[in-house]
Amino acid sequence: MWYETKLTKLLKIKRPIIQAGMAGGPTTPELIATVSNCGGLGTLGAGYMGPEEIKGAIQRIKQLTDQPYAVNLFIPETTTIEESKIIKMTDTLKGFYEKLGIEQLSLQDEWGPNFEKQIEVIIEESVPVFSFTFGILETEWINRLRANGTIVIGTATTVEEALQLEKMNVDAIVAQGSEAGGHRGTFSGAAEDAMIGTMALVPQMVDAVHIPVIAAGGIMDGRGLIASISLGASAVQMGTAFLPTLESGANPLYKKAIIQATEAATTVTTKFSGKAARGLKNEFIDRLKDVPVSEVPIYPVQNALTQPLRKEAAKQEKSEWMSMWAGQGLRLTEGIGAKQIIDRIMEEANATLLRLTKKG
Repeated sequence: MWYETKLTKLLKIKRPIIQAGMAGGPTTPELIATVSNCGGLGTLGAGYMGPEEIKGAIQRIKQLTDQPYAVNLFIPETTTIEESKIIKMTDTLKGFYEKLGIEQLSLQDEWGPNFEKQIEVIIEESVPVFSFTFGILETEWINRLRANGTIVIGTATTVEEALQLEKMNVDAIVAQGSEAGGHRGTFSGAAEDAMIGTMALVPQMVDAVHIPVIAAGGIMDGRGLIASISLGASAVQMGTAFLPTLESGANPLYKKAIIQATEAATTVTTKFSGKAARGLKNEFIDRLKDVPVSEVPIYPVQNALTQPLRKEAAKQEKSEWMSMWAGQGLRLTEGIGAKQIIDRIMEEANATLLRLTKKG
């Protein structure tokens, strides 16, 4: 069958559909298990989770499915703590915190989870598939994961990045097009220079590397799946399509905003986290638009500075101050079950193939 690819065989899945590892809460064990039980690959977005939290989620996933699943982490970056930037940004954010009635963070020793402790859990729990974003995984970890039977998938936004990942002996690469929602996975060069669309990026990456390529960015339905396979991809990775599903842990305001938005409703900003990310335009982004990028603390510092604000805004139902990551295929979202999404994608894909091959 057309949907049996080198990657589906490697991952031992029946359908070439990977649910993206969206960090911050959307990827509940229920969502992951539903996708995996439907023949796709569910992914836990564990980038912001502590070791014990990751372990608990993995054990819950194992209770809900005996099919392959993945866990995604963020590769740590060398962080230079520039106190002057932090102090200035703290002052910029002060008004938001005051209106929410909560206190701001002070200078810290650590600004994010400990990556080594996170990945040790992946190894201890013998996770079937491990995917990562924001950089290159050290050979030591790849060797340990491989020895443990774990398949390793990296993320690239350019062909050059894909070539670097291939040299590190990953098993497959996600080609993240500029249409994709959430953080840009760029790690070689500036993010603004790596905004290549999915349709342009995938075939060039497929021709350049010798391992399976996964298309990501703006893919929402069966037509996108067939187009990606036609370009040489071995599977698709979809995030926004699964955000408003019944199993998703995304805030109800977030789900509603996504379903009601249009393809022109997103923008790429660094103001929430210090790293370029595509999400829905809102008041927070607009109010900080005049803050130069050079004055924004780098990731994960800026992310930590705004995290309490974003969480409290969600509690107080102030969507205008929440980070609502989303790709450009917004008109094609539906607030239905994940199984229905996958079934519909496969039905559309088969119908598209029939239409293309029908004579006359």
